[in-house]
Amino acid sequence: QLQLVESGGGLVQPGGSLRLSCAASGFGLDYYVIGWFRQAPGKEREGVSCISGQGGNTNYGDSVKGRFTISRDIAKNTVYLQMNSLKPEDTAVYYCASYWSFKTECNLRYSDDPLKTDYDSWGQGTQVTVSS
Repeated sequence: QLQLVESGGGLVQPGGSLRLSCAASGFGLDYYVIGWFRQAPGKEREGVSCISGQGGNTNYGDSVKGRFTISRDIAKNTVYLQMNSLKPEDTAVYYCASYWSFKTECNLRYSDDPLKTDYDSWGQGTQVTVSS
C-alpha cells in the first residue's frame, strides 16, 4: 500500500482556482491508481477524478468535468488536482486514495464497505472552502 499525504487546500472565492497535491511514498506510481474523492458535511463521499498507473489515463466525475484536471509527476511520486472555476458546491474535504492495478483505466467507485471499493489506502484529507 502507498502512504498518501494531501496538501493545497484552503479558502477561495467562487470562480477561483486551487491546486491540490497528493504525495505518495512506499512505492512508485507505475502500478497504482490514484483517485481524488470529496466529502461535504452530511453528504456521501463522491469520486472526483482518477488517473491510472499504466498509461496515465484519466476519469472524471460529471460534476467536475471541464473544470478540474488531474495530472501526475512520476519523478516526484505526486499527483495533482487542478481545480478551476470553483463553485460553492465544491466545498468539501478532499481525499486522495489509491489501489494497485496493472490495467490502463481507473474507476471512481466508493463504498463505506471496503469489500465494494478498490481503493485501500487513503490520505488524511484537505479542506477546500469556496466562499465569498
